[in-house]
Amino acid sequence: MKKLPVGIQTFSKIIEGDYLYIDKTEIARSLIDSYQYVFLSRPRRFGKSLFLDTLKDIFEGNRELFRGLLIDEQWDWEVNYPVIQISFSGGIDSRETLRKNLFYILNDNQERLDITCVEKDDPNQCFAELIKKAYDKYSQKVVILIDEYDKPILDNIEHIPEALLIRDGLRNFYTKIKDNDRYLRFAFLTGVSKFAKVSIFSGLNNLEDISLNPDFGNVCGYTQLDLESSFAPYLEGVDMERVKRWYNGYNFLGDSVYNPFDILLFIKNNYRFKNYWFETGTPKFLIELIKKNSYFIPRFNGLEAEESLINSFDIENLNLETILFQSGYLTIKRLIEDEMYELGFPNMEVQTSFCKYILQSMTTGSEQVTIRRELLAFLKAGDVASLESVIKRLFASIAYNNYTNNEIARYEGFYASVLYAYFASIVVETIAEDVSNKGRIDLTLKVGGRTFLFEFKVTDGEPLEQIKRMKYYEKYSGDRYLIGIVFDPKARNISRFEVERL
Repeated sequence: MKKLPVGIQTFSKIIEGDYLYIDKTEIARSLIDSYQYVFLSRPRRFGKSLFLDTLKDIFEGNRELFRGLLIDEQWDWEVNYPVIQISFSGGIDSRETLRKNLFYILNDNQERLDITCVEKDDPNQCFAELIKKAYDKYSQKVVILIDEYDKPILDNIEHIPEALLIRDGLRNFYTKIKDNDRYLRFAFLTGVSKFAKVSIFSGLNNLEDISLNPDFGNVCGYTQLDLESSFAPYLEGVDMERVKRWYNGYNFLGDSVYNPFDILLFIKNNYRFKNYWFETGTPKFLIELIKKNSYFIPRFNGLEAEESLINSFDIENLNLETILFQSGYLTIKRLIEDEMYELGFPNMEVQTSFCKYILQSMTTGSEQVTIRRELLAFLKAGDVASLESVIKRLFASIAYNNYTNNEIARYEGFYASVLYAYFASIVVETIAEDVSNKGRIDLTLKVGGRTFLFEFKVTDGEPLEQIKRMKYYEKYSGDRYLIGIVFDPKARNISRFEVERL
């Protein structure tokens, strides 16, 4: 079997090193033939850099790398194009460090293309000069490939004034692409976020956004067919349905896809189910936005959003749904109608990891792991009576500062959200606001053939009686446990816990 390309983002290294390669070259050819200025947004670790590097080798005419691949006989390898590559690394924390970084990148391209630019003060003018000189030197139109175009902004998103200055600097730089249209064959920009055109793209308004174009929905990621064919020898004897639940589910209007990082590390780590992608980093500012939105995590599954909302990142007005979608924590579950989508967690990895991360930001002490373990054990055993004391400990562990300067303890949704996060983090089937023909029940769990139905009230009410009166349980068969909980907003904990088994 071929070696697995774990962490490799260079196309030539994969081919020359005889690593496994999932052929994306037909998608690349179609893209090049159909567009001149292209933008692609995908979450981190999704293979954007590898696809960009593949484009570089195509345009540079490195045919030997493509022998036997789909593009081999479909491309004119006699024509070679000069390629300008731009990729942003870390360490950009001001407009000045951006300027220095741009010059470093441009100097690297000058050396590779054997070109010397006169401009030494303004990186924007140096960029324009490089484009024209590359065109003149090679008597061929120029290709521009920009990876992580938004990274300098996102790295400073917690410091908005500095992020705005960096955004303006990048906008002025990218404007030179449009200004030099007559010298260009193709330009491709990738990143995590798509900023509103009035901000960073105002000077590059001729970009075609293929992020949600069904023809290019599979441009990054592995499909189910890839796992069942190319990866079949690596996954013999593996529970593929469980793999699918854990790692599949990202949808960009093509096939449902896996994050390559997850699959490669899952195989490398002897089929251990772990949160590989999620552990590569979750921004602190995202958690702060979630807190600002009162923690109602259940709404993230089944969230309805317009395409304009999920496609427009505004640095001065950060929208939670937009960030969650573009960064990969939510994905498209289905098309409701034209330009209206239902969003949700893509898979078990993201749902469980996301909920654990939220809980870590809320709770004090080290009891979280113990509480999760006990909750799972009691649910599997059908020991509902023991849940009360564990849930009381659960709410007692929530840090006091989560309740300050707000009335969150008075809202039923807060308690539902916390319990949802705990139950979702222990990898049980968790349904918030479960719909029946009688109405909605707050929370349903399905564990080991048993169904647990929860109804919550704050201060007073008869939640157990409501479950029975509305007969929410009728849609389920087998062992059913009806659980009514009343919360006391002053104590910020359970005041009444009632159970009935059917």
